[in-house]
Amino acid sequence: MSTEDKIQEEEIYNTKPEAKTEENQEVIIEEPTAEEIIQLEKDKYLRLFAEFENYKKRTTKERIELFKTAGQELMTSLLPVMDDFDRGLAEIKKAKDKELLKGMQLINDKLKKTLEQKGLTVMTVKSGDAFDADIHEAITQIPAPTDKLKGKVIDCIENGYKLGDKIIRFPKVVIGQ
Repeated sequence: MSTEDKIQEEEIYNTKPEAKTEENQEVIIEEPTAEEIIQLEKDKYLRLFAEFENYKKRTTKERIELFKTAGQELMTSLLPVMDDFDRGLAEIKKAKDKELLKGMQLINDKLKKTLEQKGLTVMTVKSGDAFDADIHEAITQIPAPTDKLKGKVIDCIENGYKLGDKIIRFPKVVIGQ
């Protein structure tokens, strides 16, 4: 063997143990202690428990909301009927037929009382009330008859209704400009 071959062989021999020590360092992984494992499992348990509690609260809230507004679709479909009933009563009052008016008024009152028992309430809007875009639906704007009525409700075209705390139809109003 030549000297160069011996040097190369020694270099190879010398580098192998270093590589082995690097590999050994990479392979050595600290295993968590029993206390660390217990702490991780406790953390997982607490997170899962909190998530489950949030789920229970959310579903309970959704269920209560569903019960409150279960009849919303039916109530919404009855609102135009109530509007027609009110318009019909106004025309009967003009005709001055007292017996017909009395009978229709009884039917109207019974219908409204039944719907109120189910949670429907009328949102009353008067002329001069401040316009609020969150609870009113502006149909049109007209020149205000007085300066006091600028930006305020002048007339209510159609009543609004709430079912519980939820507005199911906004009152349609005319506002002063």
